[in-house]
Parts: sequence; C-alpha cells; structure tokens
Amino acid sequence: MASCTGRLLATLLLAHQLNLLTACNEAYYSYLIKHICLEAYRFQMTDVGQKLWCDWGETLSSYGDLTNCTILIANKMDCFWPNRVVDQFFLTIHKEYFENCSVSGRALGDPPNNIVGPFIAIPVMITLFVTALVVWRSKRNEGII
Repeated sequence: MASCTGRLLATLLLAHQLNLLTACNEAYYSYLIKHICLEAYRFQMTDVGQKLWCDWGETLSSYGDLTNCTILIANKMDCFWPNRVVDQFFLTIHKEYFENCSVSGRALGDPPNNIVGPFIAIPVMITLFVTALVVWRSKRNEGII
C-alpha cells in the first residue's frame, strides 16, 4: 500500500508539471483517474469481496478514497471538481460495482393490497360523501334569501 501511495504522489507531481497553464486537459485527467484512482479502488474492492459490495459500512472508506483521489488530481491539474469527466467516471463505477444494490439495502417492492386499499378507498368515499352533501344542501332552499 505504501508503494501505491508513493506512486500516486509521484504521478500527481508529474501531472502538475505536465499541466497546461490555461485550461484543464480533460483527456489527460480522465486517463489519470482511470489509471491511478480506479486501479487503487479496484484493488481495495477486491479485498472487500464482491459479496460485501452493497454493504456501505464495508465500502465507505474505499469510496471516500476514490473520491479524494479524483479531487486531488483535479486540483493538481487545475480542473474544476466535479466536472463532466468525474460524473461519467462515477457513473461507470456505480454500474460496475453497485448496480445490483438497492438504496435501503433490501429489495424494494409494492406494499400489500391491505395497506394500499384504505389509502385509495377512503379518499374516494370522502369525495362521494362531500358531493352528495353538496347536492342535498343545494336542493334545500329554506332560509336562503
């Protein structure tokens, strides 16, 4: 891991030296995050194991390291963060590692009919009752001037 960190720092310094002063080189930025950040992330996720990829407690540290890596390289290259390249990069990460994970950690589904039924029937009944009340009240002309 120490050699990986040293290689990361050396590459960041190199990236800073090669950077154009006028603008962010998005192609080179994309190359660096794929070859530095993504490789380190893949190594960490291999250690976690595919069965635990959906466990946020297990992947939080690796995901944070990945995010910080993209930020560091963006800063060294004078690129804005987040940007289009980073958005596409993280979409690719999510498709590869988290596509089968649900938001709450369990499969989402429709609630049972005995739960949904009252939420549909009660407003319909109230609407019919109020409509009948308005019609009945409009037919009584007593006391109206």
